[in-house]
Amino acid sequence: MAKNKIDLATLNWEEFYKSPLEQRIKFFSKEGRLFDCLFSQQFPRKLMEKLFEIATRIRGIAKSKEGLDWLQTLLSHKRSMLYFVQPSTRTFVSFQSACHILGMKVSEIRSTSTSSELKGESAEDTIRTFSSYADLIIMRHFQEGMVEKSAWLLNSTPRPVRVINGGSGKDQHPTQALLDMYTLHFSFSKFGGIDNKTIMMVGDLKRGRTVRSLSYLLKNYKGVKIIYVSPEYLRIEDDIKKFLKKYRISFVESDDLVGNLKAADAVYMTRIQDEHDINNETKDMDFSNFHLRKEHLRLMKKNSIIMHPLPRRLEIDVEIDKDPRAMYWREERNGMWIRTALIAYMFGMEDTIFNFN
Repeated sequence: MAKNKIDLATLNWEEFYKSPLEQRIKFFSKEGRLFDCLFSQQFPRKLMEKLFEIATRIRGIAKSKEGLDWLQTLLSHKRSMLYFVQPSTRTFVSFQSACHILGMKVSEIRSTSTSSELKGESAEDTIRTFSSYADLIIMRHFQEGMVEKSAWLLNSTPRPVRVINGGSGKDQHPTQALLDMYTLHFSFSKFGGIDNKTIMMVGDLKRGRTVRSLSYLLKNYKGVKIIYVSPEYLRIEDDIKKFLKKYRISFVESDDLVGNLKAADAVYMTRIQDEHDINNETKDMDFSNFHLRKEHLRLMKKNSIIMHPLPRRLEIDVEIDKDPRAMYWREERNGMWIRTALIAYMFGMEDTIFNFN
């Protein structure tokens, strides 16, 4: 009992980071509302579905010039900082567009070489500096735990600034998982929703943070089954399997892409993330058995969908782009809308959005 009563605000970073995630999550909420977006585990089903509603409402309003002009007044008094020191195209532009839709002024840092870290300034001092100029920091960092540490640091100051995790090392990518769930929600809205669906994830499951984050969010739905398909070396990590077993989520592991296609309602393809290789260990591996080809489409369900967090390499034949089940380009656009909804929600704008005439 005494352990549960520890005041996390009194702990130093090392002590805080060693605390159970269930306790740390509470530190990143204020007055019962999400303040920092760092983990997929921060999104219960009720909150996710609210964000889906906000995103759909915003995209409807934005269809007219009058509506888009109005949206751009909502957060025109706020400033955001895009601090992306890990390579990114889609996530960066998606967040940048989301901020613009809401009228936020945006500053950007794309490399530590353009900040005072090059002069020896600590990453922590750099974040404190950025927080002087922004109301929101959207952060993508190569170091695991750095985004959380930044949010922890800023929450411990007299002027807390919201932080959104745009990708943290090999750890998590919560907004990618949100857009994936929004795509699943949108795609299956006429087919019973996400409940009782079979989701197949293919590729580099060991190092793919999008797969990790999506797995966490799927616990919010009933009867979901996950099929993990990968080479043995790139299988999903044990901590994810432990999580799934804890919440009694059905999953299987396999190296047979073709043999599992008939069972899948959604096929989530991923690339091989060889940037995480230490000694080029995946350089000479043959991954062709984990590529989705045009001839495989006949094996899939009529109402199934194909997803990919992008960028892709050879794991999806470009000819598949023409198939109506290919959702990865729509998935990309969905990311802009759900990130817009997330930012609007974090600043408490959802009632204003729903009341727009």
